[in-house]
Amino acid sequence: MNIKPKKKLGQNFLIDENIIKKIVNAVPISKKNEILEIGAGTGNLTNFLIKKEPKKIILVEKDRDLFEILKSKFNNKIEIFNEDILKFSKSNLFTENSIIFGNLPYNISSKILTKFIFNNEKFKFKMLVFMFQKELADRIVAKVNSSNYGRLTILSNWKFNIYKAFDVSPNSFYPKPKIKSSVLVFNHKDKIIKFKNPKNLERITSIFFNKRRKKIKKQFNNLFNNNVEISRILDLDLNLRPQNLSPENYFNLTQELEKLRD
Repeated sequence: MNIKPKKKLGQNFLIDENIIKKIVNAVPISKKNEILEIGAGTGNLTNFLIKKEPKKIILVEKDRDLFEILKSKFNNKIEIFNEDILKFSKSNLFTENSIIFGNLPYNISSKILTKFIFNNEKFKFKMLVFMFQKELADRIVAKVNSSNYGRLTILSNWKFNIYKAFDVSPNSFYPKPKIKSSVLVFNHKDKIIKFKNPKNLERITSIFFNKRRKKIKKQFNNLFNNNVEISRILDLDLNLRPQNLSPENYFNLTQELEKLRD
C-alpha cells in the first residue's frame, strides 16, 4: 500500500478481503437501504458495499488526502463528505432504513458510538455495524455481574439489541495494530424507554460506576435524598454494587430521578 497511514487520526486500513466480505454480509442489505460508511479510508469496504446495490451510499472521511482518493476512485457515483463524523450533522440524509458501517479509529470509537446513542432522534437509522478494539467491544456486550460490565454496556442497551459478529486478527490491517478487533451489530430497538433528558441516564451511570467497588447505598441516598421508598418501589437491594444492577434497573432509576425533579 502506497498510502502512509496517519497515526494522529488512528488510521489502520482494513486490507483482508475475507473480513471485508464478512462485514458486508453481517447484515442483510437491500435496495431500500441507505448506507453510511464512517472513515471510508481507501474505499476497500465501499467497493463491496456498492455490489450490494443499496438505495444510496454516503461516505464520511475526515482525512483530506483520502477524501480526494475516494472522489477520484468513485468518480462522483456516490456522495462523499470531507468531514469529522463527530461534527457531521446532515441528518436529513437518513431514514429508518439506513445502515451505518464503520471501522472506527480506536481513540474515538466510544465517542462515535455515544453520538449515535444520544443523537439518533435526529439521525434515523436501522442498525450500526461497527468495528472496535476487542477490549471495548467486550465491554459493550458484557453481561451483568461481569468485570467488563459498565456504563457503556448500559448506555448501548438503552437503544440497541447488540451482538458480536466476529473477532478480527491484527493481520487483517495495515499497519498491523497490537490488539485484536471485534465487529458488533447494533439493531435499533422498536420501543425504547423515554427519558425527559437522556443525559440523566449518563449521569446516573457515571455516579454509580465511579464507585464501582462500593455498595450503591451511599450514591443512591445522595441522589434520592435518603428516600428508601423508591428502593422499595424498584425492588432494589441497596447492598448491591453497580455491576450487579441490570440495564433496566438503571433505566428505572433514571425515570424515578426525573419524577422527583418535576
